[in-house]
Amino acid sequence: MINKINNLKFNPDYAVCPGITMLEFLEHIGMTQAELAERTGRPKKTINEIIKGKQGITPETAIQFERVLGMSASFWNNLEKNYREILARIREEKVLEKQLEWLNKIPVDHMIEYEWIKKHEDPVNQLQEVLSFFGVANVEKLENQCTEVIFRQSKKTKSDPWAVCAWLRKGELEGKDIQCNVYNKEKFTAALMEIREMTARKITDILDNWQRICAESGVAVTIVREFPKMRVNGATRWLSKDKALIQLSILYKYVDILWFTFFHEAGHILLHGKKDLFIENGMKGGDDKEAHADKFAQNFLIPEQDYNVFLKSGNFSHIAVAEFAKKIKIAPGIVVGRLQHDNVIPFSQLNYLKPRLKWQ
Repeated sequence: MINKINNLKFNPDYAVCPGITMLEFLEHIGMTQAELAERTGRPKKTINEIIKGKQGITPETAIQFERVLGMSASFWNNLEKNYREILARIREEKVLEKQLEWLNKIPVDHMIEYEWIKKHEDPVNQLQEVLSFFGVANVEKLENQCTEVIFRQSKKTKSDPWAVCAWLRKGELEGKDIQCNVYNKEKFTAALMEIREMTARKITDILDNWQRICAESGVAVTIVREFPKMRVNGATRWLSKDKALIQLSILYKYVDILWFTFFHEAGHILLHGKKDLFIENGMKGGDDKEAHADKFAQNFLIPEQDYNVFLKSGNFSHIAVAEFAKKIKIAPGIVVGRLQHDNVIPFSQLNYLKPRLKWQ
């Protein structure tokens, strides 16, 4: 019980100025304000304003109080510092009380469920927790941080932009925790070749190795749980000039979509600049950069020449697909996904070759 009490965070909703303590101490030792002013060389008005909380205790004044009153300068400095901090927190809480509607925009309940943030009974504390998660000082900065996402989402998808912002932030936090070498394009390309042959195995069996291989070439890879009102299955951006981040979700459940999204995002890293934020929503179309990334993923996973030869065979049975996938060293589900995407076979055919994913 004692340890629990010691771990509690005390946030008083009132502030006691150092002058109250000083006044009580002066009365205790029988010293008047005028005598204190005389002994310290400070004007009587200054002493009176310190006692009333209208003026702060400077480090120089604290040293003078130490000599006259026998209580250390650090004691007075700490009283002043704590008083000013509490005042600032009280002012901030009053501002946040007027901004609690922001909690309705952020997927707070799911963030608590996923253990991204802690639950607070006090709405102001909950808003403070949300701001700390996003690493911003106030809701204005939060809105600025999400402006680009809001703009992109309002045009391209029906996703909740604030859910996307939270998802992106979680990926950023996880990405920063992944230790990476300095980005090297040649090493990353070689890593993709190695990862391509891992696609036939279970994600849970190769995830650690997948992340390690990419990290060695300067790319952090993270899979972050999506929100119900989110329509994003991948994103790419640079955390620094030497470190890229590929963030994935399992929104569309099928493993072939996860792999295509990964290689699509890898295409952005290899082909495009370091200043852009790329958000993949699974919709067809998009700008030239998205088309380039799509083409890169398609040809990297299934070389165009091999694919065309397979199409000409006209045989897309289970056995034919499995044999073709084995020949080019890739998961058969990826071949099925490509055939479905190109309308060669219906989306209802051969889905048993495409494993489904779910969060444990």
